[in-house]
Amino acid sequence: MGCSVCSSGEASVAGCNNNGGCLTGGCNKMNVFDWLSNMDLPVVDKFNVVELRFKGGRKDFFKNSDHLDLTTGDAVVVDVPNGHHIGYVSLQGELVRLQMQKKKIKNNNEIRKIYRVAHQKDLEKYEEVKKREMPTLYRTRQIIQDLKLEMKLSDIEFQADNSKATFYYSADERVDFRELIKILAAEFKIRVEMRQISLRQEAGRLGGIGSCGRELCCSTWLSDFKSVSTSAARYQNLSLNPSKLSGQCGRLKCCLNYELETYMDALEDIPTVNQPLVTEKGEAKLQKTDIFRKVMWFGYDNENAWFPVPTHRVKEVIELNKTGKKPASLLENDIPGKDEFSALNSDLERMDKKFKQKTKKRKKRNNKRRKTRNQNSSTKSN
Repeated sequence: MGCSVCSSGEASVAGCNNNGGCLTGGCNKMNVFDWLSNMDLPVVDKFNVVELRFKGGRKDFFKNSDHLDLTTGDAVVVDVPNGHHIGYVSLQGELVRLQMQKKKIKNNNEIRKIYRVAHQKDLEKYEEVKKREMPTLYRTRQIIQDLKLEMKLSDIEFQADNSKATFYYSADERVDFRELIKILAAEFKIRVEMRQISLRQEAGRLGGIGSCGRELCCSTWLSDFKSVSTSAARYQNLSLNPSKLSGQCGRLKCCLNYELETYMDALEDIPTVNQPLVTEKGEAKLQKTDIFRKVMWFGYDNENAWFPVPTHRVKEVIELNKTGKKPASLLENDIPGKDEFSALNSDLERMDKKFKQKTKKRKKRNNKRRKTRNQNSSTKSN
């Protein structure tokens, strides 16, 4: 279900009087969970700064200097430069203090105040203002095309008092949009602010479904974008396929960093094999590595089979090769867990047997059906 907080729709939020802060409704775009809401906190020393959410998941902090009784999801009128705007309460209390410390924002006079809770007339006027966004977006894209500017306009956010509009764009290089601002200000009769965003932020504002089947992380909960390199894919033994490693923004997926530390810790016990292992049977080359099972698979040049070797045995063979010695084989004569590796190697054979049995049963069923059809057709003809 969509809501008017983000670009997912214009429908009203269903559910309880919490205005969509629970799981009964809402768009779940950059939602937060107040885990201190059910705890008895001192009312006297309550933190007077509130976190508000605006269009596209953008958040900012404002002071509740008048001590208004606010609930998560309430629409409030706030002070902005040269006017006022409407935001929605997303978080309040001690968690806001922690968020400000995390983002290194000081609680000083630079934080603007909340005027009041938005009335019905304020919300109706804001809805009328937001209807200008899509026509303005299409017209601005046409003007950008006429001016031949190398920039991509992705979203527009109008201020609630209809005096200012923020244009979000992305570009690879620096863009001279002074002429564009003059044309937009003269045509739409508003103050224009151009704000450049990265491709990851653009994907977060637009939203979408990832290859995993879930909503994009950047549009639901991820706000800090860390750099992602191809080395993260190499450490996790992923194929360096750009179409599979890149997200909808065209950059490497942010989720490549989620399990990277776990892989880095597991790789500390795995030796680096820069050259083939030499045995009396021949040279064995590394084919693949099972990082968490601590097993490395090697194969000889004249054989198609791969042999699983534990990492401690690989280290022993490497040390023997450095001294000029050749072991009889990759595996020891009596290694612990040898049956386990043989079982790993026979998984494919078991799957082949099951598949062959299923295909035989299907063929028998099909043959029976054909025979019954032929018999029925012969009886009807007679």
